[in-house]
Amino acid sequence: MKKLLLSSVAVIGLATVATPAAAQVQLDLGGYFKGYGAYVDQDEAAASEVNNFDIIRNTEVHFGGETTLDNGLTVGAHIEAAADGGDAFGVDESYVYLSGGWGRVNFGDEDGAAYLLQVEAPSADANIDGLRQYVQPVNYTVLPGVAAGTISSSIGSGFNQGGIDYDQDVSGKASKLTYLTPILNGFQAGVSYSPDTDNATELGGVGSDDVVNAFGETYEAGVRYEGQFNNIGMVLGAGYSHTELEAERAAGAFIAGDFTDDRQAWNVGADFDFGPFGLGVAYMEDNFGEASTAGVGTPNTDDEETIVVGADYTTGPFKLGASYLNKENTNGVDGLDTDRYSGGVTYTYGPGMTFRGSVGHIEHDPVGAGDADATYVVLGTQINF
Repeated sequence: MKKLLLSSVAVIGLATVATPAAAQVQLDLGGYFKGYGAYVDQDEAAASEVNNFDIIRNTEVHFGGETTLDNGLTVGAHIEAAADGGDAFGVDESYVYLSGGWGRVNFGDEDGAAYLLQVEAPSADANIDGLRQYVQPVNYTVLPGVAAGTISSSIGSGFNQGGIDYDQDVSGKASKLTYLTPILNGFQAGVSYSPDTDNATELGGVGSDDVVNAFGETYEAGVRYEGQFNNIGMVLGAGYSHTELEAERAAGAFIAGDFTDDRQAWNVGADFDFGPFGLGVAYMEDNFGEASTAGVGTPNTDDEETIVVGADYTTGPFKLGASYLNKENTNGVDGLDTDRYSGGVTYTYGPGMTFRGSVGHIEHDPVGAGDADATYVVLGTQINF
């Protein structure tokens, strides 16, 4: 009882001491909910079947704090965690930042400069056909496989995992240091450095070097311009990423899919606004580390090339959008070409609140195998809080 009493007194004392400092920090709590009802008609592998209708969603909770010191320096922390049923509240981003008239520095687990400054083309629904795909209607676990691997593995697992999108996130959320310049006459630039892209430990010490088939240091840079010329709004941008391959497997012992070179990616994008109309295009190229042929150790994949064209029209609370995406050698799978067509409408019914509906058709065309197609109709809402 005496220990408990002394402990309670100590806690109260610490809280009293900490309160004045904590009171100077503005705490923030927010996030989003993206929820849809989805109808999907897709090709299925033998002995497999998918629901024609289901509910899909993506939810995150964001929290952090920020304060501005007497010298004008802003100091803050930001954390994002996935909050859907199977995510076990997994942390997606966690970093601190410093900002002022000289620019901004991010330190921790966050996207790099190439992604942060990347230009996005207009879309039907940015959650599905935007720069980064947050909601996926198609069930890729049962979509028929292809000769150069399987569509499901290239979309949903491994180093190449990701949706059908074009975000330049070569380093992912690996711990990094990023500097972003202030915006000067519409221009902004940024650079990032990740010392060990594959290392994600906290208490395990620094990462190992010269690991076979592992990626180490990543360098990223991006530039962006936002301005207006003769009543035409424009956003222009470009980015480059370079990730070093630490070590190749021994000669003659290569396994199919081993990397044979540093990973390099670059993008350019442009978005123009003509009154209520918007038109944009984006292009990205990624070599995915040039995967090898088993036992050979020479590249057998061409670079992935992605081009996206989008348009939208805004009238009052409504925005109508459409986009087309073409990927050659999708997600590093050689010969796997993808086309996606999307159209939809977004209605803003309150601050940070939108209803969204879209229809899309996606075609995967691998070399030496049959096509795998899917058509979907989705209707849902996004609420930012």
